[in-house]
Amino acid sequence: MSDLPDQPEKPETDAERRRRRARFLRDLAEARELRARVRPRRTKAARLRQALRMSTFRW
Repeated sequence: MSDLPDQPEKPETDAERRRRRARFLRDLAEARELRARVRPRRTKAARLRQALRMSTFRW
C-alpha cells in the first residue's frame, strides 16, 4: 500500500480518523445495499437467518 507510508510525518488527528472511518462505513453500507439489490434471494435468506439468531439470543 504505497499511499500509507510506514512512518507518517505527523500523527493522524481524531477528526481525520473519524472522517476516514465514516467514509469507510458509508462505502460498506453502499456495498451491502448493492449486494441486496443484485441478489435478493440470498439477501432474504440472510435476513431470515439473522432474525432466527436474534430470536434465540438472550441478554
